[in-house]
Amino acid sequence: MRNNIDDVMKALREQQYVATAEIATVMFLAEKLGKPVLAEGPAGVGKTELAKAWAGLSGKRFIRLQCYEGLDESKALYEWEYAKQMLYTQLLRDKLSQLLSDATSLTAAADRLAGEESVFFSERFLLARPLLQAITADEPVVLLIDEIDRADAEFEAFLLEVLSDFQVTVPELGTIKAKHQPIVLLTSNNTRELSEALKRRCLYLFIDYPSSETETNIVRMRVPQLNAKLAQQAVEIVQGLRGMDLKKNPSVSETIDWARALVTLNAENLDRETLETTLTVLLKHESDVQKAKRALSGQRQHPVDRQGGNPPQGGQNRGLRRFSDWNN
Repeated sequence: MRNNIDDVMKALREQQYVATAEIATVMFLAEKLGKPVLAEGPAGVGKTELAKAWAGLSGKRFIRLQCYEGLDESKALYEWEYAKQMLYTQLLRDKLSQLLSDATSLTAAADRLAGEESVFFSERFLLARPLLQAITADEPVVLLIDEIDRADAEFEAFLLEVLSDFQVTVPELGTIKAKHQPIVLLTSNNTRELSEALKRRCLYLFIDYPSSETETNIVRMRVPQLNAKLAQQAVEIVQGLRGMDLKKNPSVSETIDWARALVTLNAENLDRETLETTLTVLLKHESDVQKAKRALSGQRQHPVDRQGGNPPQGGQNRGLRRFSDWNN
């Protein structure tokens, strides 16, 4: 049992997830109040991993719905297995012939077939997608609705019934209510504004890039083979890169990938060659790579203010230290 915030933080850490007090509080309240969580923030800061960690610590089955443009109910909720229905129709052809043998008109035959519709539109032929799987599960589950901001507004509106009453309506079968209310986590990378109706149904959580200390702890936890000094240097480089005006900032997951790459290369320190040849593990645009190389070679870079896009005023701030600084 997780009776307080400290218990939650400890349990998440056991799942190799370093949570802030705010994250632990929101997840604790979500479980106690039975409310979905809407986690927003930059890509790669641990929103999806939070759902996986919560499933791990609670021992619940993890179900994921990956959202994308054009996602509709048939892909998220259910669809009928038409091929299976056609196969059964062929196998039962003789039985259908007997059923219709004494029908005196097309109308009478159609009426008799209509009376058997429940045979072909039953759970036997229903292919459950993630939302229906979560609702009909025989035990509580953790449902991740990942990147909801990529889905259309119409699909977002459809989710309101699910998140309000934890039930869905299948026209052929009626309303299906959840056997056990799932723990629901929705994530958003802020590519579009979500509706107030959706936000009202959720506890809100913003997960930003971690502090240098927290990110170092994450790297040490996920990549224990990396020595402490190199882990700290790697995180300092990543933190500096995020202070530059890049097309795409390196995410926490990319920091972990870079740390693993350094271990694979048996790197003992971040010299020029190692850093320049592995920058593409962190940066995924050539213009960003070249900008970082120039900064690390000696050209001072000012961190960019994330809101206004301008360097902060006052003081000689910089995004990255020069290579010469690392060697002193």
